[in-house]
Amino acid sequence: MENNMYNPYSGYATAAQAQESLSLQSYVAKVMRRVFGKMFLGLLITAITSLMVVSSEAMLSFIFSSRIVFFGLIIAELGLVFAISGAINKLSSTTATLLFYLYAVINGLTLSSIFLIYSASAITLTFAITSITFGTMALLGYITRKDLSKMGGILFMALIGLIVATIVNIFLPSSALDWIISFAGVVIFTGLTAWDTQKIKNMASMTDPSQAGKVATLGALSLYLDFINLFLYLLRFLGRNN
Repeated sequence: MENNMYNPYSGYATAAQAQESLSLQSYVAKVMRRVFGKMFLGLLITAITSLMVVSSEAMLSFIFSSRIVFFGLIIAELGLVFAISGAINKLSSTTATLLFYLYAVINGLTLSSIFLIYSASAITLTFAITSITFGTMALLGYITRKDLSKMGGILFMALIGLIVATIVNIFLPSSALDWIISFAGVVIFTGLTAWDTQKIKNMASMTDPSQAGKVATLGALSLYLDFINLFLYLLRFLGRNN
């Protein structure tokens, strides 16, 4: 009688190949846990920093009463993103991680402004919806076997268009264009979450274990940016009447 018991090596030419594949899957899963761990810690640092700023009139005044200070923080954020992304191979894993957390702190300083614009209920609701949406798309990007690279290319071009439209809307304000930008931003960063997750997973599978820390930091930065941007674009919808 044919043996129908579960065979862990089914689908592989040899047991050695099966063992190697399982080992790789375990390694990738370990790296991805580090990615999401760093990302969530970055978000926590950002949230705590923002709440500390909002609770201090002195800090609020220091950051938002001077354009030099505020735009200086924005420039510092951009500089850190480019430094981490562009010089990741030259940085040690520890340095890259510290720069990421520094970015999370500075982003918390600038994002504290949302507490001055939107109600606490709108922010809380938006955060909950963002978490569910982000988690769903990240899971999809992790488990799907479909190649999302083509979708990523389209989303990247759409992101460039979004940036251009945002700049135009600054100089030529339009409520209709603002709605379109908000909707497009939600769609783009929802898709980018899945694409980035798959890209990071593939990167982890091809990276030497000695570089796992750098991959985790770079991946955490990408997903952190996806989460923050998705949150901000959703907030423009849900917080309009607050």
